[in-house]
Amino acid sequence: MKTIAVVGASADRRKFGNKCVRAFQAAGWTVYPIHPTETSVEGLPVYRSVADVPEPRLDVVSVYLNPKAGLAALSTFAPTPVNEVWFNPGAESAEVLAKAKELGLHAIAACSIVGHGMTPHAFPDV
Repeated sequence: MKTIAVVGASADRRKFGNKCVRAFQAAGWTVYPIHPTETSVEGLPVYRSVADVPEPRLDVVSVYLNPKAGLAALSTFAPTPVNEVWFNPGAESAEVLAKAKELGLHAIAACSIVGHGMTPHAFPDV
């Protein structure tokens, strides 16, 4: 099964950090929500950081943080082997992408939901 950590996951179904969790769950992926204070997102336990995820390798990390927070978070998940790191709209910046490249991460600035053949609009706010 493919694995994804959603950094900036949210229990708020209106937020894209929640839609991402639901989209990848629906596609059959093992989803690891990441958030510093949430305890559960869509029935899944929440991890404080990517480093806490019980996987030796992740297929995808999908980031839903503002660029300043994303820049700070990069060093916390860079040690985990990851195939792709997606910086979703609003999470990307030239500085974040440069730092990700410097850390050796395969960074993609695009919507991870759309990039994997789904649409966020399929996951309503209710």
